[in-house]
Amino acid sequence: MKELPAQPLPAWRRAVLKVGSNLLAADGGGLTDRYAAALAGFIAASHAQGRQVVLVSSGAVAAGRALLRARDERGNSLVARQALAALGQAPMIALWQSLSARPVAQVLLTHDDLRHRRRYLNARATLRELLALDVLPVINENDTVAVDELKLGDNDNLAAIVAALVDADLLLIASDVDALYNADPRLDPSALPIAQVDEITPQIVAMAGGSGSAVGTGGMRTKLEAAAKAAAAGIATALFRGSDADTLQALAQERLRGTLIRAPASRMQARKYWLRHAPAAPGRIEVDAGAAQALAGGRASLLPGGVTGTTGEFHRGDLVEIVDPAGRAVARGLSQYGVAEVRRLAGHHSREITALLGYSYGGEVVHRDDMATLVAAEDKS
Repeated sequence: MKELPAQPLPAWRRAVLKVGSNLLAADGGGLTDRYAAALAGFIAASHAQGRQVVLVSSGAVAAGRALLRARDERGNSLVARQALAALGQAPMIALWQSLSARPVAQVLLTHDDLRHRRRYLNARATLRELLALDVLPVINENDTVAVDELKLGDNDNLAAIVAALVDADLLLIASDVDALYNADPRLDPSALPIAQVDEITPQIVAMAGGSGSAVGTGGMRTKLEAAAKAAAAGIATALFRGSDADTLQALAQERLRGTLIRAPASRMQARKYWLRHAPAAPGRIEVDAGAAQALAGGRASLLPGGVTGTTGEFHRGDLVEIVDPAGRAVARGLSQYGVAEVRRLAGHHSREITALLGYSYGGEVVHRDDMATLVAAEDKS
């Protein structure tokens, strides 16, 4: 099979790295650091360069099955796989902690956590704080309480959702395949690797087969689905062989030996477009002239001190309009607090939030990363 030459990676500051079960499961069952050590080395090298990596790791079911030495047929039902996932989470986290000089934090998510706006914001805030604390988040689906079949919650797609959740610049998918091919290389010796994909079309999807491993739930098709989700959020995806030391060394040097799936727009462009055009809640946050001017610059968060009042109704996590004293909309964003909470916080300092509410979701009413401006700064002078 033809090898791909290394190509430049897109510039990135924060990435989500998805590691498949086939890179963690030993031949006789259980977990091994045979390939995980090099992947952990890439994470450490990236951290030394001032970058952040969020890890989405498979392997819990495989680890649980090895601990019980259960037969395959027993582990095929949903309830059995849920039990095995619960059993295997501890050794999976222990593996990554043994390979990391930094603290490792386990974060278990369900699709409900990511669909439900308040829980989405809570997960987002937690991951932001973990990264700020210089901790390596290791994410997996909470299979123990999942109500869908595990294949519907495969970690390729979960990684794409997490990439959007943490505002990543790049999605890295490590597997036992070195690239996307124009045919199944296991069946067709003349199959050729594809270096770059500008758009995931039906023809591209048709090139993908099923799962290539007995221990995983995803194959190339789910990786393309994940890449499509990431692209919609303005995030490029890199597919590469995680078992190849040279590939990982090149990756640490910002060179990809694999397939790069581009995004049609930048992450910020995609997010800001959504914030500007998605349906907003029937409520508004009113701000003073100083806050309106600061928000128009596009670099400021909305703090409680700049809020003068609210109209209508909205809940924590809703998309709301922010209006100046003249009633003109200057920005739209996701509110960290509900309407009653914003009213109580109006005009106060961020440090008073806990005293006023008894709790805090953060010092901003709307964080600048969750906001799109509608009026340019020069228009507010």
